[in-house]
Order: sequence, then structure tokens, then C-alpha cells
Amino acid sequence: MKRKELRAEISGLSKEELIEKDRSISEELMKLRFRAKTGRLEQGHLFKELRKQRARAKTALGAMK
Repeated sequence: MKRKELRAEISGLSKEELIEKDRSISEELMKLRFRAKTGRLEQGHLFKELRKQRARAKTALGAMK
């Protein structure tokens, strides 16, 4: 997903939706870590992308408080 699209999506979410998005991204990261440890990870670039998405969601959530 492009940066502008992600920002637009995140800015339109409510507080509860941002919390859920953060939780789902965290779960995806955990699954990627398991796949990396078992040697079945082919797309290593997803780590960086998901960490950035999670940071953007947390930043937007922090701005709402």
C-alpha cells in the first residue's frame, strides 16, 4: 500500500479501529517472525513495511488522546 493511501486510511479511522489495526499488524509481525525462524519467509521486506504501518497507526492513535 502506498504511503498516501495508508495515511488517508488511517486518518479516517476511529480510535477503536486504530487499536484493532495496531493489533492486527502486531499479529502479522508475529506470524512473519515465526516464518522467518522456521526458514519459510520469502518476503523479508515485509518486516520493515509492517513496522512502519504500525508506527503510523500508533502515532495517529497518540494524536487522538
